[in-house]
Amino acid sequence: MKWKKVISVMLAAACVAGLAACGSSDSSSEGGDSTEEKDTLVMATNAEFPPYEYYEGQDIVGIDVDIANAIADELGMELKIEDMAFDSIIAAVTSGKADFGAAGMTVDPDREKEVNFTDTYAEATQVIIVNEDSTIAGPDDLVGKKIGVQLGTTGDMYVSDIEDATVERYNKGFEAVQALTQDKIDAVVIDGEPAKKFVESAEGTKILDEAYTQEEYAIVVAKDNEELLEQINGAIADLKESGKLDEIVAKYITSDEE
Repeated sequence: MKWKKVISVMLAAACVAGLAACGSSDSSSEGGDSTEEKDTLVMATNAEFPPYEYYEGQDIVGIDVDIANAIADELGMELKIEDMAFDSIIAAVTSGKADFGAAGMTVDPDREKEVNFTDTYAEATQVIIVNEDSTIAGPDDLVGKKIGVQLGTTGDMYVSDIEDATVERYNKGFEAVQALTQDKIDAVVIDGEPAKKFVESAEGTKILDEAYTQEEYAIVVAKDNEELLEQINGAIADLKESGKLDEIVAKYITSDEE
């Protein structure tokens, strides 16, 4: 009887071991979820930059969002958008928290030291917003003035070199324009398309005819992610060739000629 009990215990132990082995196999198949995670493309943006990215109800929409969705579709992936402060986008990309950044991001030599830029997909200008009764008529008149910018933007970089100017930095572009309407600053330097939206809702302000700079927008990717860079460049090329890119831009920006 004792031997039978011993054999029964050994058989039970074998069954437990077998079940454990099956559990290990299931666990490794659950590890396949990580493969599903790789099918998600994470975009870092700052949804305070109409018409490139902004909130419509609870959803983030805009030119960059439509382009990113088109790229994700072409790559057979699902897009996930992470909204954050503009000056946190590059850090999110370099740390791997996001796969790429798209936020009306101007191609800039200083940024190129940290990330790779894709091929450009849009041209832009930095413009000057002033109150309608302002004596500022162009970039040369910004000397010695108090200028508002959005933190971390190229506008922020450019005005820092203006002689005797005081730079006031804001987390959001509309906050800078709001400060202008309250006479806390003399001018705002910001990207042209968002500037139009801000001026529409800020009575008594205008955009000067003379642009501050001409720029190009591109998507930022981590330096060590050459594969994704090539994939996005391929998708951008396809969007340009098919005319889809022009359709996306036209959806949000009306030509001055129309």
